[in-house]
Amino acid sequence: MTPQDIETYLSPTLSLILITASLTLSAVAISLSLGLGRRLRRKAAVSAIAQPPEMPLIRESERNGRPVEEALIQWSPDMLRQILGSELPGAELIVVSNREPYVHELVDGKVELQVPASGLVSALEPVTRACAGTWIAHGSGSADRMMVDRQDHVAVPPDNPAYTLRRVWLSEEEYKGYYYGFANEGMWPLCHIAFTRPMFRASDWECYQAVNRKFADVVIAEAKSERPVVLIQDYHFALLPRLIREKLPNAVIITFWHIPWPNAEMFSVCPWREQILEGMLGSSILGFHIQLHCNNFIESVDRFLESRIDREGTAISHGGEMTLVHSYPISIEWPEHGFATTTADARARILARY
Repeated sequence: MTPQDIETYLSPTLSLILITASLTLSAVAISLSLGLGRRLRRKAAVSAIAQPPEMPLIRESERNGRPVEEALIQWSPDMLRQILGSELPGAELIVVSNREPYVHELVDGKVELQVPASGLVSALEPVTRACAGTWIAHGSGSADRMMVDRQDHVAVPPDNPAYTLRRVWLSEEEYKGYYYGFANEGMWPLCHIAFTRPMFRASDWECYQAVNRKFADVVIAEAKSERPVVLIQDYHFALLPRLIREKLPNAVIITFWHIPWPNAEMFSVCPWREQILEGMLGSSILGFHIQLHCNNFIESVDRFLESRIDREGTAISHGGEMTLVHSYPISIEWPEHGFATTTADARARILARY
């Protein structure tokens, strides 16, 4: 992908990221609008990238002689749908994660709906609802198969269906090797630099590859256009961006890595390091929580793959394609209810104190 190609998709991509971030925490919107926007606009390596669209997310004011950045807080489903309609007209959204947002369990002979406690779900579900998108995830519930149609679809939420949940079925062997094995016994301790030796087994790697291919096949089958916006979540799917890119070259693929990324020396422990990096560089945009993780990833690519790197713009050119690597700090969602004070009052006190 060339810098000219990025110009075509970057504007709606940044809009989607801005919208998602604003739903989770206003500080994230500030980071994206001011930090990412400024970095992108000044980079020579990606000079062809268009300036992100102006969105009514940020205002600046003076406080004690210095500027204070405040995110507008009047977010609502109606506002979200309005912005999506103007910035992403006709966009097809596909979310991919290991965990599903709704689980059907068989309890005492009756089907019970459960909503897993997950920050990932709270951050992404409002956007998926507003876009009437498709969420692809592993069907883990004991009654999940009972609730899907012939295409393994189920409309959610049950009381007011707004989007489609597409469940993917994994065998016990596949799940054990891909999830408990390679992802949690290999990648998790490696990326966290935990005081536990990462376990890398060839059999787990085979399962990891097979499951990533299975999810890629489902994404491709579910895509109704040549240019879907695909949001890939976490270390379970390092190979997925490249697999999707091979079949849907025009897709906008945004991958967010929810755990740290180790330094290049630590990452060298992984026997399949090149394949992991190659897979992730299938992304249009690759996000980490903080800049240190971005820097570590870029150093890993520089050490193990032939590539061109713009360090100031944190952009990687590999195999004729460009991947932007940026930090998106995500915190907890601000509760809508349960507080006696208003959000504005709380924000004012926090700004005054800190």
